[in-house]
Amino acid sequence: MANNHIQPQRLEKLFRRLVDIYSPSGKEGDLLDYLKGYLKRRNLPMTVQAVDEDRYNIILAPVNKDIQLAFIGHIDTVTAPDLDNFSYRAQGDLVTGLGAADMKGGCAAMLEAFLTFWEAGNREVPIALCLVVGEEETGDGAEKLMESYHFPWAIIGEPTDMVPCLLSYGYLEIQLSTRGTRQHASLAKRRHNAIEVMLQTILRLTHQLEAKHPQIHYNIRDLFSSHSGFAVPERCEAWLDLHLPPGIDIGEILLDMEEVAMSKKDARHNIEMGFRSATVAAGYQIPERAAIVETIKNVFKAHNLAWSSDAFKSHSDANQIWAAGVKPIILGPGQLAQAHSHDESVSFQQICLAAEIYFDLMQAQLYEGELR
Repeated sequence: MANNHIQPQRLEKLFRRLVDIYSPSGKEGDLLDYLKGYLKRRNLPMTVQAVDEDRYNIILAPVNKDIQLAFIGHIDTVTAPDLDNFSYRAQGDLVTGLGAADMKGGCAAMLEAFLTFWEAGNREVPIALCLVVGEEETGDGAEKLMESYHFPWAIIGEPTDMVPCLLSYGYLEIQLSTRGTRQHASLAKRRHNAIEVMLQTILRLTHQLEAKHPQIHYNIRDLFSSHSGFAVPERCEAWLDLHLPPGIDIGEILLDMEEVAMSKKDARHNIEMGFRSATVAAGYQIPERAAIVETIKNVFKAHNLAWSSDAFKSHSDANQIWAAGVKPIILGPGQLAQAHSHDESVSFQQICLAAEIYFDLMQAQLYEGELR
């Protein structure tokens, strides 16, 4: 099933353009314009699905066909840590740039695979390519996609180092807030300070997680207070990210965290404590006996790749897509450890391999029942 149809030079040129066009969540317009032009010039079937007034998803699919397999990638990135140093840079096989691993490499590979498949005359095969916006922030692109489309299986091109992830962690996003009274800095006391109460609360929560739930990965982010100068700040806010393996009762974890956060009311003098679950997404696991997993195994064997599967330990569009009744397998070039880093990078040879793997999975759909 291996093929030699992927065009590395064309793929490299596309990948370079994707990385060079800045497209943080909510500001994907320039990249969407480029992709529309790229697809129109190649006469690919394209549907534009509005997400909001200025943003949209791009769907490539045959008309009047029930899609059996969708390849899904998000074109947005996190905000650049350095706007003067985010673009495409190549040193040998290694490509560095914002979104190189997460996940413009996966999007470029999927586009090249679909284009190659289309050029081979495969116009009526029930597969789709979906390029969505907003994954790094609200997930509004995937949400809109699932309002209008349904398919039994999906391949998500997040960075997995080309190891299929049949298991995806769940995600819990918590907002904490403290609010008190602004007063002169010389009058500050521990129980009167919104920041101090917040720090004590976070320490209790993290100690609870480490003691009772060591399998949960947590991250403290965006801790900030009101600008106070020489005064006690009246408010403070913090966000916690929790990534949970499938099978954990998210409701129990949420209740446990809330009880810890809201306890010790007497220890905070006139400080109001707030606790809100901003995002709750369940994890999932796909069994290896699924037919599509056997197909992926066959493709790996044709490429002389050893088979293994792994868990994807981050939140992604896959969680929303799973909740909508679709079974997503996460498989893409690059390493998750590189995502969102200052020097995000990926092997270009691995992007080429991803394109070949995706193409072979598209080819497999030509054989009746192979992916069903």
